[in-house]
Amino acid sequence: MAQYTRLEVATTMKDTGMVPLFFHSDIELCKKVLKACYDGGARLLEFTSRGDFAHEIFGELNKYAIKKLPGMILGVGSITDAGAASTYMLLGANFVVTPVLREDIAIACNRRKVLWSAGCGSLTEIAKAEELGCEIVKLFPGDIYGPKFVKGIKGPQPWTNIMPTGGVSPDEENLKAWFDAGVTCVGMGSQLIGKEILANQDFDTLEARVKEALATIKKVR
Repeated sequence: MAQYTRLEVATTMKDTGMVPLFFHSDIELCKKVLKACYDGGARLLEFTSRGDFAHEIFGELNKYAIKKLPGMILGVGSITDAGAASTYMLLGANFVVTPVLREDIAIACNRRKVLWSAGCGSLTEIAKAEELGCEIVKLFPGDIYGPKFVKGIKGPQPWTNIMPTGGVSPDEENLKAWFDAGVTCVGMGSQLIGKEILANQDFDTLEARVKEALATIKKVR
């Protein structure tokens, strides 16, 4: 069962402005990454469900977060059907992120009052997601659409909360362009948690990178 309400999750997304994205099959490595993000000031992390037995890794990682990292909100991404969403919610997922808009996932998450964020690529999809109760829409892939797309959406729909994923980097120029366009928060994966950090297990650098990205977001808002 989720430890945080969907309103608490949405508020934390809006307040911090960033959701790190990460997957690895090594649970101990996952714990170190999660702690480095936490120590850097992040209070959310999206565990992307992309490998065999990923749900088992998530379950252990969420137990670790609950026990050792107070206030850390762990959710799941890359969910493509209601069955997978339900499995992760049974393991305590606090939010569910999808690459596509699917009504069955919306129904499953709404039934449990868990925040879900649908991957959308058009104003029609965004409007449909909001009709289904989506609080923060995922713009995916973000690098294809860019900040100009966000600005265009916010014109007729200023109430829409958008989280681009893909094409977001921690440098100031990139973040300023997104937040100037009106995004609510950003999702950041390999640009934040790079392969070299994982290969070298350089978690001090990851912590510093997270801290710097959050400070930059606060500056450009």
